Amino acid sequence: MTKGSWSPPKWMYRDKRPSNDNGYFENMTRVIFLAGLSWKMIDKKWPNFQKAFKNFSIDEVALFGEYDIKRLMNDSSIVRNRAKITATINNAKQLQNIRKEHGSFRSYLNSLDKSNNYTLVIKDLGKKFSRLGPSTTRIFLYSVGENIKRPEE
Repeated sequence: MTKGSWSPPKWMYRDKRPSNDNGYFENMTRVIFLAGLSWKMIDKKWPNFQKAFKNFSIDEVALFGEYDIKRLMNDSSIVRNRAKITATINNAKQLQNIRKEHGSFRSYLNSLDKSNNYTLVIKDLGKKFSRLGPSTTRIFLYSVGENIKRPEE
């Protein structure tokens, strides 16, 4: 693939936003699990992730406990990374908190200062959510249709 010929995967919303907070949660989880792994492998396993994480229902995943972590760690149909699984549960709880305060994740995102190519948004998301570093956060924002520039642009 030559430089400039990259096109986003089908799961990225790019020109639109997720229809609800569960859609944001699913994309956030996806980019977290993608970190350090093959996109093709994650894409192939993604239907299993959807089943394992209750179709990314924030309220259901926020209730996951140690039993669920063990269940997921024994599920060979997904990536069994305890830190990423735990982050997903913690992120569901954080999304619940954001909904209480802002009404929705989209409202929260819209309330943030997006100047300077989202510098403050990236810092804020990195503080609030587990396993969202600067690169992962940029991919997440790009994937949910935020007007962030890719680093090479």
